[in-house]
Amino acid sequence: MKTAYLAVEAYMLASINDAAHNEEHVYRVLNYAMEIARHEREANLELLTIACLLHDIARAEQFADSSKCHAMLGGEKAHDWLLTQGYTEDFASAVQHCIQTHRFRSNNPPQSIEAKILFDADKLDVCGTIGVARTFFYIAHANEPEPLGAFLREYEFKLAKLYDKFYTKRGAELAAKRQKAARDFYEALLSEVNECYGDNT
Repeated sequence: MKTAYLAVEAYMLASINDAAHNEEHVYRVLNYAMEIARHEREANLELLTIACLLHDIARAEQFADSSKCHAMLGGEKAHDWLLTQGYTEDFASAVQHCIQTHRFRSNNPPQSIEAKILFDADKLDVCGTIGVARTFFYIAHANEPEPLGAFLREYEFKLAKLYDKFYTKRGAELAAKRQKAARDFYEALLSEVNECYGDNT
C-alpha cells in the first residue's frame, strides 16, 4: 500500500504547478477527506485517497486553455494512468467519477460517497482564511489586472455560496466554523475599497 501511495503521490507532484493548487492544497484536501470519512464508515479509503491526490492533475491544461475543464480532463488522465499501474477498470472508473464531479462550477454532481467526500474536502480548502489566501494566489496566477475587484467578485459568485452546498454533515460542520472569517474579510475589504473609490466599484 505504501509503495502504491508513493507512486500516486509522485504522479501528482509531477502534474501540479500553481500556488493555489499545489501539493499543500492536495495534502489539506486529503486530510479533510480522512476526517470526513471517519463519519462516513462505508467510504473506500484507498479509492478516496487516490482521488484526493489526483483531483487537480489537469490544472495546468486548464490554465493553458480555459476551454478545458480540469475536472473532466483530470478524471480521464487519472483513469488512464491507474490502468497502466495495474488497477482494475472498476476502480479507475470510480476514481474518475470522484475527480470529474469535484468542481463547484459544474452541473455534474457527485454520486458516490467517495465523490461527495472529495467535493466537500476540496471546498473546505476554499472556506475561511485559507480560502481567502488561495483565492488571491489564484488571481495572481491568472494575472488579473484588478486583483481586489477580482476577489470581491469571486467571493460574491462562489465563496459566499459554498456553505449550503456540502454533501456530508461533517463537511458542513467544518465549513460553518470558517464562514465568519471569510465574510469579515470580504466586508472589511469592500468597505475600504468603497472609502477610496466611492460606490462606483
